[in-house]
Amino acid sequence: MFNIIASVSGVRGIMGKNLTPDNINVFTSAFAEYCRETSKSKKIVVGRDGRIFGSVIANMVISNLILAGYKVIYIGIAPTPTIQIATEELKAAGGVAITASHNPQEWNGLKFLNSDGTFLDLQQNKRMLEIASKGKFKFEKVQNLKNPEFDDTWLDKHINKVLKLKSVNIAAIKKRKFKVVVDAVNSAASVIAPALLRKLGCRVTELFCDESGVFPHTPEPLPHNLVLLSRAVKKQKADLGIAIDPDSDRLVLITEKGEPYSEENTVTTAIKRILRYSNAKRKAVTVNLSTTRAVDDIANQYGAKTFRSPVGEINVVKEMKRNKSIAGGEGSGGVIIPEIHYGRDALAALGVILSEFAETGLKVSEYKNKLPQYFITKAKIEVKGNPNKVLKKVISNHRKQKCIINTDDGVKLDFGNYWIHLRKSNTEPIIRIITEAKSSEEAERIQKGFISGLNIKNL
Repeated sequence: MFNIIASVSGVRGIMGKNLTPDNINVFTSAFAEYCRETSKSKKIVVGRDGRIFGSVIANMVISNLILAGYKVIYIGIAPTPTIQIATEELKAAGGVAITASHNPQEWNGLKFLNSDGTFLDLQQNKRMLEIASKGKFKFEKVQNLKNPEFDDTWLDKHINKVLKLKSVNIAAIKKRKFKVVVDAVNSAASVIAPALLRKLGCRVTELFCDESGVFPHTPEPLPHNLVLLSRAVKKQKADLGIAIDPDSDRLVLITEKGEPYSEENTVTTAIKRILRYSNAKRKAVTVNLSTTRAVDDIANQYGAKTFRSPVGEINVVKEMKRNKSIAGGEGSGGVIIPEIHYGRDALAALGVILSEFAETGLKVSEYKNKLPQYFITKAKIEVKGNPNKVLKKVISNHRKQKCIINTDDGVKLDFGNYWIHLRKSNTEPIIRIITEAKSSEEAERIQKGFISGLNIKNL
């Protein structure tokens, strides 16, 4: 059993290979036991992204939770942030989002939520995995079992919460009458994204929004996967293109020229907007260690302090709570706005960013050009030996150099004009390297020089 990828992002695997009925049943039952330890509530919220055969997994999850004695509130196909909101507002013991996020079609998985709608952190996840490994689960007698309840109102509730955000200017967006093309990869945002946009007075072209769960392209919203969206934007002469990943926690934009806006600019723009509208005396924002330095530049403009956390939504959320950040997120296009909830939310990001574009009157490409200009390049190196030895060597080699060394998540070397972040993979014998500089050419040159100088053959 098991042989499945388990992390703070839940469990995920390939259907029919390591995502099996046995594994689904074990992890769901273990989560029910975890909820029994952490909450007195007898409700658990369940929702799923639009992946094909996601309903099969949902039925197994719901059945296991019912047998464990819980009242299941099933909200159907819904964004992960919608499931998070429902879990928190319904005062449930926890929530389960059935999704494999941006993974390809054959993947699926389970993301587990605490009663406050946030993901399990490292220690909480470790506890749940301990329960799963022991395999001792409690099941209720038939007279104590509760029928599930289907509640399809949460998409509208989520939209209404977005519209009530302080930094969303509905009138300005309606006045601008944006023409937009939406690519929701036929998944969880297929209904909610066009509905939100139409409430904001946008003219919407739905590119892949049929909620069939059949991905028309590789679902991760990276530029090379968004060629069809870019073409559609130019063909429709739209103001922008909108790409949302399968579970709708990442927002990526395409300019009116059919060019990438950059997912790093998604979080930068949202943070700029929120800082501009904040009346807080002490302003703080939090992003992960791999997110663009543009956030720091914007924060400085508004007298705010920038905090950094290890990569991972729950890590950013915990740091945001510690320093009372008013905005945060990750450079992958994940924006976190505590005013709505503590989680990455593509819909909230969309409302905030459209407000910013609308008020400035600039075209999307023009707005992009006015942001701090940085360029990120990514690579990975295969490690035959122990990846920790590579990281230790990097630290040793740079102790006497003029750079700030951060070891909160792998090793990050900050040289002032550029930075390099190395993180080992938990699932592959590789180290990922992210480099940011003031030009793409400089970032590539720095990264290639750094990799060639590592000399890891003997480690």
